[in-house]
Order: sequence, then C-alpha cells, then structure tokens
Amino acid sequence: MLETAITLSSFVFFTALVGLITWILTRDDDHKSSSGYFLAGRTLTGGYIAGSLMLTNLSTEQLVGLNGAAFNDGICVMAWEVLAGASLVIMALFFLPRYLKSGIATVPEYLEDRFGHSTRAITSLIFIIAYAGILLPIILYTGAKGLTEILDIRGIFGFSREIAYGTSPVEGMDLADYLILWGAVWLIGIIGSIYAIFGGLRTVAVSDTLNGFGLLVGGFLIVIFGLYAVSDQGIFTALSEMHEAHPEKYNSLGSSNSSVPFTTLFTGVLLLNLFYWCTNQQIIQRTLGASSLKEGQKGVLLAGTLKILAPLILVLPGLIAFQLFSEQIAPENADQAYGTLVRSVLPTYLAGFFAAVMVGAILSSFNSALNSTATLFSLGVYKQMLHPDATDDRVIWSGKVFGTILAIVSMTIAPLLAGQDSIFGYLQKMNGLYFIPIFSVVLVGMISKRAPKVAADIALFTGFLGIAVFYFIIQPLTKDQALDLNANFYDFHFLGLIFVLLVAFQLFMSITFPRDTPYQQKESGAVDMTSWPLAWPMGIGLIVVVMSIYIYFANPKVITPIFPSSATPESVETPVEFDS
Repeated sequence: MLETAITLSSFVFFTALVGLITWILTRDDDHKSSSGYFLAGRTLTGGYIAGSLMLTNLSTEQLVGLNGAAFNDGICVMAWEVLAGASLVIMALFFLPRYLKSGIATVPEYLEDRFGHSTRAITSLIFIIAYAGILLPIILYTGAKGLTEILDIRGIFGFSREIAYGTSPVEGMDLADYLILWGAVWLIGIIGSIYAIFGGLRTVAVSDTLNGFGLLVGGFLIVIFGLYAVSDQGIFTALSEMHEAHPEKYNSLGSSNSSVPFTTLFTGVLLLNLFYWCTNQQIIQRTLGASSLKEGQKGVLLAGTLKILAPLILVLPGLIAFQLFSEQIAPENADQAYGTLVRSVLPTYLAGFFAAVMVGAILSSFNSALNSTATLFSLGVYKQMLHPDATDDRVIWSGKVFGTILAIVSMTIAPLLAGQDSIFGYLQKMNGLYFIPIFSVVLVGMISKRAPKVAADIALFTGFLGIAVFYFIIQPLTKDQALDLNANFYDFHFLGLIFVLLVAFQLFMSITFPRDTPYQQKESGAVDMTSWPLAWPMGIGLIVVVMSIYIYFANPKVITPIFPSSATPESVETPVEFDS
C-alpha cells in the first residue's frame, strides 16, 4: 500500500509541476489574436521547435506500438525513426522555406495560395476527418493502455488478473479492463483538452519541451535498467548476449514477412515519413510559428538529430523485452512488451515519475493534434467557408468549441480500438488514406508552376477514395488469398504506386490543361527569411549518418523472398500481421 501511495503521489506531483511551470511561462502570452493563439505569435525559437516536434511525435503509439513491433520484427522497424532524420532534412531545406515565405498558418492555406479555395477546402476536410477518426482516438487509446499497464491500475483497484468480471463492449476484453481503459482515456483527454483549447500553440510547445526532457530521461532509464536485467555485467555485455542469442533481430534489412520489408523503404515507408515530417499539419504547425527561417531550420535539424537517436528508447526496449519475456508474451500480444518491461525493471520510487512522463508524452501528441485540428477548422472552414468576415475573437471561439466537441468524440471512440493486433501498424496503414494524396498535391504544387487547380482537386478526392476502397473493400474480399501473407509488403508498395499515379496525373494535366499563368509565390514578409548558414552542412551530415546506420546493421543473407522458390503460397509460414 505504501508503494502504491508513493507511486501515485509522485505521478500527481510531476504532472502538476509541468502544468504549473507551463502556466508561469505562458501566462502573459497573446491568446486573443489568431496569430498568437494558432502560431504562438511567431515567436518560437529552435529549442522549443525541436522539443515540441519530438514530443508531438514521441508518444505512446511509438513507446508501446513501435517497441511492440521491435519485439516481433527486430531492429528493422527503426526505419520509422531513422528515415525521419532524413525526412526532416528535406523539410528544413526544401519545404520550410516555402511555407515561411508565404506566411501561412496551415498546409491547406498554402494549397489555397497555390491552387485555389476548393483545394484548401478539400484538404482541410480530409485532415479534420482523418484526425478525428484515426489520429486522436489512437493517441488516447495507446496512452491509456500504456499508463494502466505501467501503473498496474487493475491491481491498484483490487481487480485480480485471474478473475473475469464480466463482458465488455469490446469482444474478448474483460469488463474491468474496459472500464479502467475508459477512465484513463477520459482523464488524459480532459487534461490534454485544457492545454490545447485554452492555451494555444505556445502553451502546447512549452509543455511539450518540458515533458520531452522528462521522457528522454525516463526512456533511457528504462533501457539501462532493462540491460542490467539481461546481464548484471554491464550494458555492453547485455547487448552482446542479446545479439548472440538472436542475431536475426539485429538486421536493418527487414525481410518481406516483417512489418517493414526492406524494399518498402523506397516506396510507402519513405512517402509516409516525408508526409509526416513535411506536410502533416499536426507536426509542422510549430515550425510555422518560427520567429525566423534560421530558427525554424535550427529546430527542425536538431529534431532530425534526435530522431536518429530515438531507436535507443523506441526500438531497443522491445528487443530487451524479447530477450527477457519472449516465452511469456505471444507475438499477437507484442504491444504488452513495453509495459511489461517497465513494470518489471523500473524501481518503485521511479514508477510515478515515469508514469507522469508517459502522460506528458500522451498529452503532447493529443493536445498538438487537437490544436491543429481546431486551427484547420477555424481558419479553413469557419473563416473561409462559413463566416469570411468573422473577427479574431469569433475565429478563436469557433476553434475552442470545435476542439471541445472533437475531444469528446475522440474520447468516446478511443476505447473501442481495443483488440487491434498492432496499434502502431494500424496507425501507419490508416495514415496512408490521407498522407499520400495530400503529399502528392503539395509536392506537385511546389515543383510545377503550371499544374492546375482541377488536377489537385481530382488527385485529392480520387486518391483518398481509391485507398479507402482498397483498404475497406478489396482487401477484406481477398483476405484469404496469397496476397494477405505479406500484407505490409503489398500495402506499402500499393501506397507508392498510388503516389506515382497521382503525381503523374497532375504533371500530365500541367501539360495538357495548364494554368493560364505560371504560379509565382509571393513573400509575405511575416518572418525573416535569412537561412541558417549551417543548414546545408548539417543536413548533408545527417543523411550520411542515416546511410551509415543502415550499412552497419545490414545483413543481406537473412533477407527472404516473398515466396521461397521451393514453396507454394499455401506452405509459407504466415507472419505476424500488423494491420486490422
């Protein structure tokens, strides 16, 4: 009982401390103007941008989901993190200067300047639907799942793991587990909503940075304690033992049956990374609040450096958990690996601190996504479509009301996600629905001055609809066919194919039905556009590091074909599936 009290007390203390410090640092901020509320008054410096970028991304869908994927597939899943470093280089050097030059607050706003009102409207609606139905519920679900496992909420409330307490609305889930999950979802959602709805972007960025420091400290502590649980001779001895016991887990080249087949790094996986870090409103909004291009590039490239190091806390714990618990955790329950590791190796006196850090990571992703969605609605729907003459007060009010409604809807949906084989795999698959069409339109808008509005609108609509038909109609109808044996392989290459077709269509339209006049981007003067002198050298250096990491861990000998030459599709062992 004393240990439980210490854990809960430290959890409440650290969570409240971050809230207090954030309030002290942001209490005098401008929350009354659109620029102040949605873009932090364009005052964000490199440190805040890097911290907020990392924490917005570094949440429980990574801690729980990616470590779960590493538990099953090994180090090859580091692609989601290491390739992010390369993607952030492209963001800093190619995309960010164009965004800041236009002085935009949202990606749809950039597309309006490039193509027209209808393109902005379609993009805003796609973003809002995707965030409301996919991103926000997943953030809440994974956060609640990780928190309840680390704190062992079931044990705290006296529910035995051996006793079933009734049937829940989710098939195969005990009623006690469902109620605990439901309570955790609403607790996290309410706290996150307060940050996002009443604080604005700078409040989100400051709390993200504070929580980011705690998460890095806590994440590395889990790794250190975990490695000493593998071997009391030290971390290097533990790493050596892990590699010797399961060398197949330490190959950067994922086999065709893994969740990240190697060839998909050049198609769907790369494209999902590029969209996420270069055009995803939830992520790039803090870069749009940069005080200058120089500070924006500093923040983005610093975040790229940290992403290359991220596998140390997002992949390595999954490998440690496999070494310690492979006989206890079944592959289909891999998402339990991280929580089990934390609960097993973390000293009691640190459990509350780490739970608070976890909640901070959850809140950072949730409040950032909620703030971004409110921004998209206020500026892209309410201001543009419904009330063009609305004052700043009304625009901000509409964002707060919409954010409140959206938070309630997300908190209602989140518990129903229980039962997915891999929530991280499910997230990446669903992301493709809107990542691919939007990224194709943004990219063509930047590289072609003649691509017309009608081409962008058709690409957005048909891309979103086509991927949805493939996911929800074609795949279920062919579920028992051979293609399902390598679902991730085909999913990612399918996304790559759709992207190529959408880009080719828009470029074809730029030749056959071009704009009347070539597009010329105008400089808004909103920020200082002087580039950071070290941007290119640092960017090139990060690309070299990414390539070096892959070469160092590459072992082509273990790459297996889709179907071995001596096997028929029916005889191939069915891999662990990572989609719904």
